[in-house]
Amino acid sequence: MRILSIDYGKKRTGLAVTDPMQIIAGGLTTVDTKELLAYIVNYVGREPVETIVIGLPTQPNGQPSENQARVRSFTGELKKALPNIEVEFYDERFTSVMAHQVMLDSGLGRKRRQDKALVDEISATIILQNYLENKRAKGL
Repeated sequence: MRILSIDYGKKRTGLAVTDPMQIIAGGLTTVDTKELLAYIVNYVGREPVETIVIGLPTQPNGQPSENQARVRSFTGELKKALPNIEVEFYDERFTSVMAHQVMLDSGLGRKRRQDKALVDEISATIILQNYLENKRAKGL
């Protein structure tokens, strides 16, 4: 079964998913946030998903960010829509910065690096990769 990760945004949301063996995280897509719940329910209907990991937006000092209330509200809706799937939060601090660095390191041109949808998808992938590494480190 797969693990799906969400980098929730006010306007658009990046999604990433593991392979069925939960070894590799890869970008899935970016979705208009208004269509996110329907997209995830549809995706889970096609692909077996064991866990959904949602990036929890927190300020560097550990305080909730402005977006955290929206993330928690959406998470409540998600849990109602998919009660049999485990939903976990994962600290997403600095993922956008890391996504931009990944884009620079990969040699993407300036115009492509300004694609906010791509940044969101890469951020979701980083959240998921970090989640997987943390899970492995704990021996889970």
